[in-house]
Amino acid sequence: MARIPDTEIERLKAEVSLVRLIEADGIALSKQGKDYAACCPFHEETTPSLIVTPSKNLFHCFGCGVAGGPIDWLMKRRGISFRHATELLREGLPLAASAATVKHASVRTLPMPVAVDADDQAALGQVVDYYHASLKQSPEALAYLKTRGLDHPELIDTFRLGYANRTLGLRLPEKNRVAGAEVRGRLQRLGVYRDSGHEHFNGSLVVPVFDLAGNVVELYGRKVRDDLRPGTPKHLYLPGPHAGVWNEAALAASREVILCEALIDAMTFWCAGYRNVTASYGTQGFTDTHLAAFQRHGIERVLIAYDRDEAGERATQGLAERLQAAGFGVYRIPFPKGMDANDYALKVQPAAKSLGLLIRKAAWLGDGQAPKRPLQAACETEAITAGREIPEPDSPPILAAKKMAEPVIALPAAAVPPGSACDVNAEVSEQEVVMRFGEGDTGRRWRIRGLPKNLAVGVLKVNLMVSQADAFHVDTLDLYAARARAVFVQQAAAELRMQEAVLKAELGRVLLKLEQVQDDTIREALEPKAPPVPAISEDEQQAALALLRTPDLLGRVLADFEQCGIVGEATNKLTAYLAATSRKLDRPLAVVVQSSSAAGKSSLMDAVLAFMPPEETVRYSAMSGQSLFYMGETNLKHKVLAIAEEEGASRASYALKLLQSDGELTMASTGTDANGNLVAQEYRVEGPMSLFMTTTAIDIDEELLNRCLVLSVDEGREQTAAIHRRQRERRTLAGFMGKETKDAVLALHRNAQRLLRPLAVVNPYADQLTFLDDRTRTRRDHEKYLSLIDTIALLHQYQRPIKTLTVGDRQIDYVEVTPQDIAQANTLAHEVLGRSLDELPPQTRKLLACVQQLVRERADTAQLLVQDIRFSRAEVRHASGLSDTQCRLHLDRLAALEYLLVHRGCRGQSFEYELLFDGDLAAHSPQLAGLLDVTQLMATGTTDSSRGEHPQFAGSTRPQNGPVAVATRKELSAQTSTLTRLITNEPNTLPETRHPLSCETRSYTQPVIVVTGV
Repeated sequence: MARIPDTEIERLKAEVSLVRLIEADGIALSKQGKDYAACCPFHEETTPSLIVTPSKNLFHCFGCGVAGGPIDWLMKRRGISFRHATELLREGLPLAASAATVKHASVRTLPMPVAVDADDQAALGQVVDYYHASLKQSPEALAYLKTRGLDHPELIDTFRLGYANRTLGLRLPEKNRVAGAEVRGRLQRLGVYRDSGHEHFNGSLVVPVFDLAGNVVELYGRKVRDDLRPGTPKHLYLPGPHAGVWNEAALAASREVILCEALIDAMTFWCAGYRNVTASYGTQGFTDTHLAAFQRHGIERVLIAYDRDEAGERATQGLAERLQAAGFGVYRIPFPKGMDANDYALKVQPAAKSLGLLIRKAAWLGDGQAPKRPLQAACETEAITAGREIPEPDSPPILAAKKMAEPVIALPAAAVPPGSACDVNAEVSEQEVVMRFGEGDTGRRWRIRGLPKNLAVGVLKVNLMVSQADAFHVDTLDLYAARARAVFVQQAAAELRMQEAVLKAELGRVLLKLEQVQDDTIREALEPKAPPVPAISEDEQQAALALLRTPDLLGRVLADFEQCGIVGEATNKLTAYLAATSRKLDRPLAVVVQSSSAAGKSSLMDAVLAFMPPEETVRYSAMSGQSLFYMGETNLKHKVLAIAEEEGASRASYALKLLQSDGELTMASTGTDANGNLVAQEYRVEGPMSLFMTTTAIDIDEELLNRCLVLSVDEGREQTAAIHRRQRERRTLAGFMGKETKDAVLALHRNAQRLLRPLAVVNPYADQLTFLDDRTRTRRDHEKYLSLIDTIALLHQYQRPIKTLTVGDRQIDYVEVTPQDIAQANTLAHEVLGRSLDELPPQTRKLLACVQQLVRERADTAQLLVQDIRFSRAEVRHASGLSDTQCRLHLDRLAALEYLLVHRGCRGQSFEYELLFDGDLAAHSPQLAGLLDVTQLMATGTTDSSRGEHPQFAGSTRPQNGPVAVATRKELSAQTSTLTRLITNEPNTLPETRHPLSCETRSYTQPVIVVTGV
């Protein structure tokens, strides 16, 4: 049942005068102070006991106890239901005086929406009109349309949408009346009423289906609320077989039609501007009437836009065969798996562009090559709509004449209307725009100021002055306001002593020209401006090469981070640095830094990005859902996209995930060329890009977690103390000198990053690597692990031979992975990827360790068992130093995962906790089991994938053939220990090793090779 909003009920209680309502019933009220008194009509009495209080708009009888407000009075006095009384008061109809109280009224005082003498078709049309009027007055139904993206200003009136809110029966006489029995019986035969006497479409958005003569032939209802009883159907139709074709009039204007599974999806396309759309009645609801309509209107192509689920795919296959047998060209609009048109349009904004892209990508379902792409058909429709000649010479002139004869029906398959061209010459400067009409003393000069402030489409508030010789008129107005323009023209005509028609025409041309200037200004303002790439001198290049050839390069990176003032966080710094470097790969890494507020996640991101060239980083505080689609085609390609807070990009999360997974975003829409002609324009954003975000959320979106490396900022006391020491050092003389050297270090690393080439990376050890396969999510974690190895190899490209592979006429330069790269990646993967597979976030795990220590100390002091210790949140808050909000969130998570047991405290609403976890947290620290022991590679040798050979290792563990030196097992262990000590902040006393630099070129006529990153 459609519920009356509480705000409406409260409004009636406050606005309907109870005094006038009672007097309208013929009851005399006498003044008693601020109140009124009368004899109660609900029981026999001679002394007035009914008191009416106007200030509160309430009544109360001290004799029989009846009380309430205007609605209660009407219910008691008329013997009607709450809903009926409310509708009477909402109508505001004058209520005739009633001499006596009735227990139940059977005569409706509200006007009847259905005439007694109406036939079936007229009655059905009157019901649709009543539902249509109800929808416009129902905030609940209008809100539902908005949540589904169906808030187009013309949709409701164009298709006569309605809302069944259970008030139809309140306006019909009861069955005990002749008129009531006749009207209700007719509506029951039509299916509007059920045998139980209830409205069939109660609580539903009602969509009527009309034939070409305007008769209602079908009704569809969609429940607007989701909190329905189990088993309640959400989709309703009139009883009997389906009839009619929704939006059949549009079929006469196009050779192509979009066929949706449901009417909600069809209206989604319509609101996005694609008007040549209709719908079947569910997966099995394509009727012979649909087929006959397609044939009658000359449809040639059908774009099936059924849901992308199992039922939709099965129905699409069967429907495609049926349509192809009838001679239609059939295409499939490719929604993402599990989505329908409405879901996709809501998630990928703007809907006009996202749906347009899918239409252009519609897949041909017939045999062989498609006879004509949907893009060509859309261009034909747009050309016909604009009244231009179809650009194909073989187009039948009869069909073109037919479509041009019905310009109202021939709506374009695009949401962007053709723009109006204006050939007025304008002098545009930063301060003003000047246009001139006429010559000499009879010419007029129009000056516009304030245009640069109007950087939003639909806003054109300017200071406008028109002058002729010494006469002028100036005013500030909104040029999109018709009333303001009319006043301006009238006053300017009086000042310049000219006819209003001349100035009105010139003002129209000024408006069109200003729109063009505004569009150019907005386009220029929205176009991202990449920072200029500085030139690198010979000395700077040599210094950067020396850095990249440092034997212990990762150790040098960590040392430079320390020199720049970023203490601790060795694993996080190195992982984030490698992730940013991976932007040059075809499958870059993505990073999310997770921590509580003020822990330093933004400082970590700023420090890593400072090591990257500014022209290769793009930073935003937040992103809207449409922002990615307005970027330039290559603005993100092989760059780092940094977003200050994950929550600020929530609206763009879907597009970010697509860009991260697919490596590109594409969208098509209709625009105009320089001549104002409609053309199809494609918006494309190329990747790949490395994503860098921070978040304070404890629970990270699973889809995001699967695609990113999750880093956690160290929130320990030791790290805080180290940060404090570094902050104090900055105030000293040494700290001041450190600022001078910091810029040089950052410049050195930026130049080194600029010298890195986007080479392909080949891993000759890939087939020997191992990884966990006990759960599905490791499929993406394994890809991150391999990308981490590739990035380390890419960073060391100036310490490796650059090899060349010739494939046909194309040469591919690549660098190979060494065992050292795998060992260093394993060291990082244990903590980074091991943490992503852990069920406890690092902050929660740290609190669990604090709780375990607290419980054990209390158990030892009190000589009790651990399971006998109870503790409060306040004790945990005091021991951990966390805020109450953070402490509560982590304790709730530990309780949900059954690490803690919650008990009711001794103070009523308080809680106490019991520690259930009895394991060793050190043993449960993040570890990534199943990784290959790298020293085994030295014992078994490796496979050279480019040669198809298996080099054998001699006693010195070096290959017998080839110029490339491979580290010995001792050297490998030394380098791995060096990285481990750097990560754990231990001193490094191991010797350095250097890799020779050489180059080798190979050529193949029939290469068979797997190249990572190409």
